[in-house]
Amino acid sequence: MAAPCRTRTLQVVDTEFSADAVEWCPVEGWHSILACGTYHLRPPTATDSRGSNGACDRTGRLYLYHYNEEQPYIPLTEIQRIDTAAILDIKWCHIPVAEHPMVGIANSTGAVEFCHLTGSEKNSCMLEPCFRVDLGAQRLALSLDWSTGREQCGCPLRVISSDSEGKLNLFSIDESAPSVHVLNQWEAHKFEAWIAAFNYWDTDIVYSGGDDSLLKGWDTRCSPETPVFTSRRHSMGVCSIQCSPHRENLLATGSYDEHVLLWDTRNIKQPLADTHVEGGVWRLKWHPTCDFVLLAACMQSGFKILDCRGSMAENTEECIILSSYVLHNSLAYGADWSRLCPRDSLTATQDSAAACLSSEELVGRSEEGDKRLNLQVQNLKIIYESPTATFDVILDEESEGPALPLKAEGGPKLSGDPDLVRAPDLKGSLDLAGGPDRGGDPESDSGSDSGAKRPNGMGLGRSGDSTRSLDSPKEMSIVATCSFYDNILHVWKWEMSLVTPLEMSSTRSPSERTVESLH
Repeated sequence: MAAPCRTRTLQVVDTEFSADAVEWCPVEGWHSILACGTYHLRPPTATDSRGSNGACDRTGRLYLYHYNEEQPYIPLTEIQRIDTAAILDIKWCHIPVAEHPMVGIANSTGAVEFCHLTGSEKNSCMLEPCFRVDLGAQRLALSLDWSTGREQCGCPLRVISSDSEGKLNLFSIDESAPSVHVLNQWEAHKFEAWIAAFNYWDTDIVYSGGDDSLLKGWDTRCSPETPVFTSRRHSMGVCSIQCSPHRENLLATGSYDEHVLLWDTRNIKQPLADTHVEGGVWRLKWHPTCDFVLLAACMQSGFKILDCRGSMAENTEECIILSSYVLHNSLAYGADWSRLCPRDSLTATQDSAAACLSSEELVGRSEEGDKRLNLQVQNLKIIYESPTATFDVILDEESEGPALPLKAEGGPKLSGDPDLVRAPDLKGSLDLAGGPDRGGDPESDSGSDSGAKRPNGMGLGRSGDSTRSLDSPKEMSIVATCSFYDNILHVWKWEMSLVTPLEMSSTRSPSERTVESLH
């Protein structure tokens, strides 16, 4: 039986362009630093003699933020922005390079750029360019991964990257200079190679996924023309891969076919588990400390958190979906776990006060909040191109009048609830009740089936359970996610009770269990 879970939005930031990559810094001492990359397609500005449009220009921006839990209402502060080519992927090296955190950036000019973080103060540090590798003309750099996923030192420092020509590109990083050297480049897929990733337990092995629906493994010590294995188990393009940093031989993959597969890399013929998540899986991230928890960015169906314990230990056919953080009119792309250890920002008194409200009062407040906080995008005519598209789409929606901006005080709020506070830079934040435009969809089958969410949005079925859960041990994590088309970066807290509903039930009195059985 799934453990009770809940999500709580902490901050929502307007990134101006479509946000498609977000990464917390994993280097010890720098966990409060967050990078976010954006992607924007500028419409053509000129026509040729035949009257056809010129080429569109892909542009983007890299944001750097500092997270401060001492500012519970607006914990995220922007400390730097850099205008760049459109960004497709961002990855931090897990260990310092030449004594500084370093980030790799895959962009639309076909380059992988590397920047290091300078400065001693977390709230005023800056990214500075270090070096870059050009993969080739007329291509996009689509993904990258570092060989340091287990945060190991002393091993050769390498980066693997994939591009829109279907090629993989292997680099080595010289920490003494520092500098980058191209070790190898080979054709891995007939179409776009959406993703490349290391086996963190054996960094001579890399994995790749392409638009040809193939998952492949490669031994970089051997001839790159021949993969170690090729799997056709996914039915559409493979666009996400991550090796578990906690368990050797455990690999997670995701695809446009809307399935997350778990593999034992010693037997790639049949996956350990196959979970349908109702959206193309653009990114997968294992939790930094809970070895069975997996975060998935599921494009059309938002972000989902999976419990993989059953498939790892009991060979169950699918994982449990613990929580869903649902978006609307956008695509879920970037997602990452913070390594910060958050404390409960809402006091027990505030949580108890919310729990004491009747379900009718909570639903009423939720519905009222929906009306006040529902942002309408009107008179919209923008050329969109998502990183996964090979064509452009023009969206033209007409409506009766202009959209009205919301003010920070424009909605009902529970006393002391930070979730309804917005900075001038922010888009409408989300309240505790899991309404249709909020993180945590009360109508979500996966959420209600797992016990992770209930209609009151508190993630627990009854006020008695909510109060009791305050004293129970729980796993708390900060998550950053970003979405395409609505230009939003979300920072939210996810909580999972470490006491299962079965254990909670065994601690109740007979009268409590009798009353619950009647519901």
